[in-house]
Amino acid sequence: MRHIPLEQPLIDILERKATLQEEILRLQDAASSGEDVTARQKQVEASITVLDKDYLRLQQDIFGSLTPLDRVQLARHPERPYTLDYLSYLVTDWCELHGDRRYADDGAIVTGLGVFSETRSVAVAGHQKGRNVAERKARNMGMPGPSGYRKAVRVMELAGRFGHPVLTFIDTAGAACSPEAEEQGISEALAAAQMAMAALPVPIIATVIGEGGSGGAIALGVADHIIMLEHSYYSVISPEGCASIIWRDATRFGEAAEALRLSAQDALEFGFCDEVLEEPPGGAHQDPTLTAQRLEESIAAALDRLGKLGPEELVAQRFEKFSKMGRYAE
Repeated sequence: MRHIPLEQPLIDILERKATLQEEILRLQDAASSGEDVTARQKQVEASITVLDKDYLRLQQDIFGSLTPLDRVQLARHPERPYTLDYLSYLVTDWCELHGDRRYADDGAIVTGLGVFSETRSVAVAGHQKGRNVAERKARNMGMPGPSGYRKAVRVMELAGRFGHPVLTFIDTAGAACSPEAEEQGISEALAAAQMAMAALPVPIIATVIGEGGSGGAIALGVADHIIMLEHSYYSVISPEGCASIIWRDATRFGEAAEALRLSAQDALEFGFCDEVLEEPPGGAHQDPTLTAQRLEESIAAALDRLGKLGPEELVAQRFEKFSKMGRYAE
């Protein structure tokens, strides 16, 4: 499994444990041949028990004192579950819909229809990164161009016509910033997506599952209920981009992460999200199924509450919710 520097001490313990487990297998083979290895086997088993305790203690120490930059690294973890990973658990009868009906299909956003928790028909739009070089190239590292957001709007408006709730999954460093994206109107596409979501007459639940970067994130984030996973982040700009602009020095990204106040807890404090969902020990990638189970419960509760509101109430409350963001008192 790929890992980040933060996890290296834990990986070292797991490697030592794996070595001891291999020795246990060799000892069992020797015992089956009549050799007396009881004493050594007990020693090895005791060592494994000690390593298990060391692992749990170290994991608690590491994840109990995470810096903002640590959380950014966890949000970008190469093994972290992506949108399609969650949909495989949350949604059945999945039918992916392609294309914006104007120019192209953008693999950096997946959209479609399905049944959530085997009870509710829903429309889904979410950022999708790649696991290998080919996938990352095809999905542009999860950084959509105009066609991706126009595709998302097309499916959301379809949901609005048929009265289906909308689920969005946010995980992007930002929208595409290439010359082609500019030529095709990326700024207009981002603004149009926000405007469309603001007026949808159905419940919208947005979940930040990893990176919540800039306009590329908020274009899928105008929702009635916003969930952030514990180790996700939401920010107007990446720490590296912030450091490059403010200090003209990208190596100061750690300071930028501190200054940006980009963690899920910060977002909750500022009112940018409504709920922070606890992840399994070590992060969502350590137990994607448990993370999906918790997310399913959270989304279901939000849909139950929002389902009692009429279209006009939903739109009015959504407008009020976002109108409050950004206010401050001197």
